[in-house]
Amino acid sequence: MLSPTSAKTVRATLPAVSGAIDEITTLFYEKLFAAHPELLRDLFNRGNQANGSQRQALAGSIATFARHLLDHPDSRPDAMLARIAHKHASLGVREDQYPVVREHLFAAIAEVLGEAVTDDVVRAWDEVYWLMAHALVAVEKRLVRETGARDGALWRPYRVAGRVQETDEVATFLLRPADGAPVPASRPGQYVSVQVQLPDSARQIRQYSLSGQPDGGLQISVKRVAAGGSDDTPAGEVSGYLHTQVHGGETLFVSPPFGDVVLSDDGDGPLLLASAGIGCTPMVGMLAHLAATGSRRRIITAHADRSPATHPFRTDLRRLTGKLADATAELWYEEGAGVEEESPGRETGGAVDAADAVTVRSGLMDLTRLALPAGTTAYLCGPVPFMKAVRAQLLDSGVPSAAIHYEVFGPDLGL
Repeated sequence: MLSPTSAKTVRATLPAVSGAIDEITTLFYEKLFAAHPELLRDLFNRGNQANGSQRQALAGSIATFARHLLDHPDSRPDAMLARIAHKHASLGVREDQYPVVREHLFAAIAEVLGEAVTDDVVRAWDEVYWLMAHALVAVEKRLVRETGARDGALWRPYRVAGRVQETDEVATFLLRPADGAPVPASRPGQYVSVQVQLPDSARQIRQYSLSGQPDGGLQISVKRVAAGGSDDTPAGEVSGYLHTQVHGGETLFVSPPFGDVVLSDDGDGPLLLASAGIGCTPMVGMLAHLAATGSRRRIITAHADRSPATHPFRTDLRRLTGKLADATAELWYEEGAGVEEESPGRETGGAVDAADAVTVRSGLMDLTRLALPAGTTAYLCGPVPFMKAVRAQLLDSGVPSAAIHYEVFGPDLGL
C-alpha cells in the first residue's frame, strides 16, 4: 500500500497527471526509443506504436493502478496486474528493463508538468511505480517458472509442419517442436508469442491464440492485417510475413502458452462463447477442448462476421457443435447470410438435434434475442467496439459483470 504521505501527494496530483498522461506517454516512448532503439526493433509492436494504441494502454494502466491504491488501500488490482504480467511474460520482458522504463517515464513527467514536479511529487509517484513494477515482476517470474522455461530461455524453435488456408485472410499454422520434445501444457483460451526476423533484421513479436492443440504440436491461426481503417492501422508486419513467407518446413521461435482468460475445467454451468472475426480463434480452441472431453454443459457459440466466406472455422464450428451433447451455434452475417429458419433447436433427451443446432441470421449480433440460461458464464473475443456492445447486451439480459470474461487482441484498452 502507499504510505500516507505519498497517498496524499498522489491524490492531489492525480488529476494533473491523468490530464497530461497521453502527452507524457508519447514523450516517454520517444525518449525510450531514442535511448534504446533495440526495444522498438525487437520487443515493442511497431504497428501499435504507430497507431498510438500502446501509449493509450500504458496511460490507462498507470492511472488505474494509482486510483486503485487510493480508493482501495488494502488491496491491489490483481486482475489488471495478471493480464499485464501474462503479456509481459510471453514477450520476454525482463526485470532489468523496469529501471530503464522508470528513468524515461519520469523524465517525460518532469518535462511535461514542469515546476509542478517537486521532490515530494517524484517520491510519491516513484512509490506508485515501484509498487506496480515489483508486483508485475513477481507475477511474471512465477508465470515463466510454471511453464518450465528458464529465465532467458523463453523462445523455443518450432518447425512449421503444415498450413491450412481457412479464408482469403486467415491461415492456420501447425507447429511442432524442432527438438521433438513434448509441447508445454496449455489451457483453452491461451496464446503464444511468435518471434520472426523481418527483412530489416528486426525481430518482431506477435501473440496468437491457440486455435487447437493437435497431438505433439500447437496450432495458431493468423489473420493478415491490412493497412487502413478508421485508426490508420499500418499493414501487419508479422502477419504479412507469415502469410507470404511461411508455407511449411520453416522454423519459428515460439513462447510457452500464456493468458489469463481461460476456460475453467471445474464448472458445469452453461457457457456462452461470443466472437467476431478472428476473435473466433480462442473460442474454437475452447470448443474443441469441450468436444474432446465430452462435455455435457449447455454451450452456446455465437459468432459475427462479414459473410460466410470470411468466417474462419465455419465448418469446424458446425462439426464441433454436432459432437457436443447440448450445444448450439448462433451466427450473424452482415452480407450473404442465406438466412435459415430461426429455431432454438429441438430438445431430444437433453441434447439439441444436430439438424437444428446452427441458426444463421443477417445483420449484427444481438444476444438479447437469445434465451440465455441462468448462471451463464460468457467469454468474449473480437474488436473492442464489438465486445463493448455485446457486453452491454449481456448485462441488459441479466448476466452479471463477474461472469463476463474477455480477451483483447493487442493492447488492452478496457471495456
